[in-house]
Amino acid sequence: QVQLVESGGGLVQPGGSLRLSCATSGMLFSFETMGWYRQVPGKQRELVAEVSSSGIPNYLDSVKGRFTIARGSAKNTIYLQMDSLKPEDTAVYYCKAQWITTLGKYDYWGQGTQVTVSS
Repeated sequence: QVQLVESGGGLVQPGGSLRLSCATSGMLFSFETMGWYRQVPGKQRELVAEVSSSGIPNYLDSVKGRFTIARGSAKNTIYLQMDSLKPEDTAVYYCKAQWITTLGKYDYWGQGTQVTVSS
């Protein structure tokens, strides 16, 4: 069974930094794309950042220049370095991975980690 496990969330003051990690177990193959989404109550889940298997990143406009996504040396591991955090970055952050096969695309989600930016 494929599992994605996030870690690194927490409470931080505005202007501070956090580093989120996402590790995978139970997956024999490499994911094509891995990324981070976030969601606040009453709003749709939104893409924060994603990175392709070739290492090309894509960011939400509001986090460009503040967040950095990277693949780890371990297979199917990603990180999100979040700097200059703002209160509006407060959300539950989810790791998502996509596996592409000849039969179709399969999405996997982690359970989420809370990030709270507050003084």
